[in-house]
Amino acid sequence: MQKKKLFLTLGFMLLLVLVLTNAAWADRLAEAINSAPPGSDPGQIPADGEPGYLGIPGAPQVNLIIGFLWAVWVGWIFSTVGAFGGIMAGVGHISIFGLGNYANTFKNTAPALDKMVTDSIRVSNQWLVGTSAAISSFNYWRMGRLVLPIGLSLGLGSLLGSYLIPWLSAGKISLQEYIGYFGLFVFLLGGWLLYETTPRGQRGKKAAKEASQRYEESVRKQKEGAKIDEKELGVKLKSLSFKRIYFTFYGVEFSFNPLIPFIGGFLIAGLASFLGVGGGFLLVPFLTSVAGLPMYIVAGTSALTVLIGMVVSIFTYMVVKLTPVFWPLIGIELLGILVGSTIGPRTSKYIPEVYLKRIFIVLAFYVGLRYVTKGFLGYSIVPPF
Repeated sequence: MQKKKLFLTLGFMLLLVLVLTNAAWADRLAEAINSAPPGSDPGQIPADGEPGYLGIPGAPQVNLIIGFLWAVWVGWIFSTVGAFGGIMAGVGHISIFGLGNYANTFKNTAPALDKMVTDSIRVSNQWLVGTSAAISSFNYWRMGRLVLPIGLSLGLGSLLGSYLIPWLSAGKISLQEYIGYFGLFVFLLGGWLLYETTPRGQRGKKAAKEASQRYEESVRKQKEGAKIDEKELGVKLKSLSFKRIYFTFYGVEFSFNPLIPFIGGFLIAGLASFLGVGGGFLLVPFLTSVAGLPMYIVAGTSALTVLIGMVVSIFTYMVVKLTPVFWPLIGIELLGILVGSTIGPRTSKYIPEVYLKRIFIVLAFYVGLRYVTKGFLGYSIVPPF
């Protein structure tokens, strides 16, 4: 009953914020549209054009069925590996729906409209990721596959990094100079994780490997009809202090210094903010390689951290910066996210840990290729272009 009241209260507060800011969004959007010259050429607004994205005359018409199906994929991949949700959401909004190229047509004719559509795409991506993170975190917590203290420590560090790094570096560093090298870093990261899936790389991960084997054995028994309480065998906090936190997962003990994930969250969020990405694909390697956790509890812990950052970022975009979103698309996509994010935690337990890592590795190489080509060639050879 208390949970129901909490959700109702949060829902009412969100609805109140949306109602109070809706008029301001409409005014700002109308002002941006009016700044564009009339006409039928790119970068112009046709007077008799059919309303499309954001209700802009002549804007792309978004297929809501494709939006739903793509959102299912976004929710599934993020809730399964704890990363790449924002990038996959961006591929849909920017490339599949053509919103990126549309915004770019106003670069010279109506910069205010260009920036508004771009910001709308960004916050739409974050709505998908934030919703998936909320659903995934709750589902993983119910299944005993979320390390709450690590997620909160990473989240607190990410809040500081998300604010401080942009404040210190804004207007002082050229992103183009570094983005290619960041892509190379992601390639190396993918290579390192690939090495960790080999027998030699697994030798230094005895606790994580043992915990994964015990978890996979319990899943095998469930397939055979055995009734196993996953919550009871899952993450159990044993002791909590400012110096060391101990917990077990399927009887295997893990420990960490809470300062380490705080620093990690700060650095990851700072780098993510600098590059304009979510950071989940950096959180997962941190949790597996530095914290030494098995993948089965990494996705939920990463999702909780991402959720904290997304709530702050969405509020900033929509309430502080008055960025509008296209609610017909967001609404249907959130339904897709609900489906994908509910399926992800339940299907991931049937995927061996080594394959969960390899799914992540394939996507890491995709991200690396995108940033390398964008940094060194000036354009990406993979979507979003």
